Amino acid sequence: MTIGTSGDTSEFACESIRRWWINYGKIEYKGHNKLLLLCDGGGSNSSRHYIFKEDLQKLANELKIEIRIAHYPPYTSKYNPIEHRLFPHVTRALQGVVFSSVELVNNLVNQTKTESGLKVFSSILNKVFETGRKYSEGFKENMKIQFDDYLANWNYVAVPQNC
Repeated sequence: MTIGTSGDTSEFACESIRRWWINYGKIEYKGHNKLLLLCDGGGSNSSRHYIFKEDLQKLANELKIEIRIAHYPPYTSKYNPIEHRLFPHVTRALQGVVFSSVELVNNLVNQTKTESGLKVFSSILNKVFETGRKYSEGFKENMKIQFDDYLANWNYVAVPQNC
């Protein structure tokens, strides 16, 4: 889990993914070059925003991995397993605490565990991300994102391009 100190932007989302891949993903999933992300439909990783797709394409190019996105349709993110398996435990760990610092929040989140053995790892991302960014001129017309035939607005892949 990434605890940000700036805005919830597509750049923040992609930087969080990049850090996870470098620190955990490529080690735990050695030899794999594909990543599936289940995303909410709004916020920083909105299915409607081209800036997220552009940042995602840049990330796929940088990491040289295929990144498949499956967005939950509007008003259905409550069916995302993380909503029930992780967030309630994090919420409980933070309950009743006055947040005096981001480090305190990070420490409490890192102490979160479940009876079934789930352990939460978190880190602080102390970077300021620009809000209100727009996608680059020409990106929408020339993007290499591959949209699925079925529910294309919510399912697509960023395939690494020759960089």
